[in-house]
Amino acid sequence: MFSFPSRQKRQRYSLRALLRSGFLACALLVLFATAVSASPRLLVIGDSISAAYGMSLQEGWVALLEQRLASDGTPVEMINASISGETTDGGRRRLPALLEQHEPDAVIIELGGNDGLRGYPVDRMRSNLISMAKAAQEAGARVLILPMEIPPNYGSRYAAEFRSSFPAAAERTGARLGPFLLEGIATESRLMQDDGIHPTPDAQSMIVDRLLADIQGLLRE
Repeated sequence: MFSFPSRQKRQRYSLRALLRSGFLACALLVLFATAVSASPRLLVIGDSISAAYGMSLQEGWVALLEQRLASDGTPVEMINASISGETTDGGRRRLPALLEQHEPDAVIIELGGNDGLRGYPVDRMRSNLISMAKAAQEAGARVLILPMEIPPNYGSRYAAEFRSSFPAAAERTGARLGPFLLEGIATESRLMQDDGIHPTPDAQSMIVDRLLADIQGLLRE
């Protein structure tokens, strides 16, 4: 025979329903807060210039950029995967694992300087840059390629081909092409370390100033 539940049972059912609904509401609030507060992840894959050679990582331009963006109201999570001496060959090999591990929203490629200093074939460097940009884009990340320069003693033909590789890679992949991050710095001895290759701690904020607009544009894309 059908019977209505007792008042005590109805109260238990009501309490359970409230607890379930309260749990769901809390879970939704947590998910919403996480989605709102999550900061974009920017992966920097570069060489010694981005690895803060000759100084602490906190003094380098990558860390200073993170601080600058936060102070401007655009907090990001910077992931610095730069290694001194890195080439585009090494970057191409390392990038897939980095993309899988960090799932970045944007990737900044600062490589090529060591390829040039070692006289590596320009077409191989360009191919590596294209491969890295495509891999990042296929993983859902926007890409900024930072061009590099080499000393003139490598010959005008090699230097010209080297310089043109960066815009060519950006055009081929649709990546954003940034400025040469040592423009106005590399020719100032007071802003360069004794080796004449790496910028000093005092130059790092200047690098941030030079890159800021392009990185803000990258985040808005």
